[in-house]
Amino acid sequence: MDFELPETAQAVRDGVAAVAARYDNAYWSACEEDHRFPTEAFDDLAAGGWFGISIPEEYGGGGQGLLELAVANETLCASGGTAGTFFYITTPGFGAMTLVRHGTEEQKQQILPGLAAGQTQFCLALTEPDAGSNAIEISTSARRDGDDWLIKGQKVWISNVENADWMVAVTRTIPAADARPRTNGFTLFLVDVKQALAAGTLSFTPIPKMGSNILASSQVFLDDVRVPARNVIGEVDAGFAVLWDVLNPERILAAAGGVGAAEAALDVAVAYANERQVFGRPIGANQGLQFPLAQVKAKAELGRLMTYKAAWLFDRGMPCGNEANVAKLTGAQVAWEAADQAFQTLGGMAYSKEYPIERMFRDARIGKNIPVSEQLVLAHIGTQMLGLPKSY
Repeated sequence: MDFELPETAQAVRDGVAAVAARYDNAYWSACEEDHRFPTEAFDDLAAGGWFGISIPEEYGGGGQGLLELAVANETLCASGGTAGTFFYITTPGFGAMTLVRHGTEEQKQQILPGLAAGQTQFCLALTEPDAGSNAIEISTSARRDGDDWLIKGQKVWISNVENADWMVAVTRTIPAADARPRTNGFTLFLVDVKQALAAGTLSFTPIPKMGSNILASSQVFLDDVRVPARNVIGEVDAGFAVLWDVLNPERILAAAGGVGAAEAALDVAVAYANERQVFGRPIGANQGLQFPLAQVKAKAELGRLMTYKAAWLFDRGMPCGNEANVAKLTGAQVAWEAADQAFQTLGGMAYSKEYPIERMFRDARIGKNIPVSEQLVLAHIGTQMLGLPKSY
């Protein structure tokens, strides 16, 4: 077993760190406060090719894999841009990873060069108001209309649609009640977002939210959005297998972002604990503060190992569902625990926007609910890894 990062991943870590160093905590906090997309940071990362890491070289990318993409995301989040994990989940994850594995040659030629250059952005439309975490029960439908398909339905909590050029829309081409097996009848489509907006068949309404306001999360309405048949990803009715190759990378990238966010919160806490003097010594000398921070650091190291393992397995085409779920669970927990303990370390000052902990605290909380809830991950571990009976 070799635990040394490959040179490609080390180069990605160093390259992203060099760009991220130009944007301090004050920058990310200002973007959050203003509900403003961090265009400068995004463009700098794009100019360095740090969004095209997993795209083959013939389409202008770096020719690497999910491991390198996870390292990039972790590094960006560790710099203090904790909500920046959405940069990597939405476009390189939902867009590039999906097309590289399942896109047609025409789709790859059309879209991947723009993704590699950072000129094209993506979003994924899966979650629905009445289905929630039960993706099997989605009701957004696609029906054939000549050489095209018409998509009708509603999605919710769709992140980055306001910036997206393309949407991966998950639909039912066989209703859930008629599908045998229940995972049959899913079809994924590439929706030209700007074209559909101009046609008036797609609309969205941002949802006011607690954190991660560098991009919006929206309700999306699809009213007979017209999509050419050539924009099907994979095969009609057989999209569930494609969907797993969307969801596993999403969980792995979310885990990487969680580990990075934990490191960002620890950096702030440790700096404060070294500088703040009470009773004639740094507060970090008090084991009541030191030990909880050390515990979080240990968990971050464990989360990093499982994240890298899951990405390594995915890149080799090996089963990685268990590892992706464990990584996601651990990454989300350690991000939250780090932000919570950093908050405790700073005391009352953590409540002040003078420090970035209040932002990191808000950014970290959502990870325990998305992209899959902590309870569902534990149910997977209980039933699929431990062999315990299902509760449904």
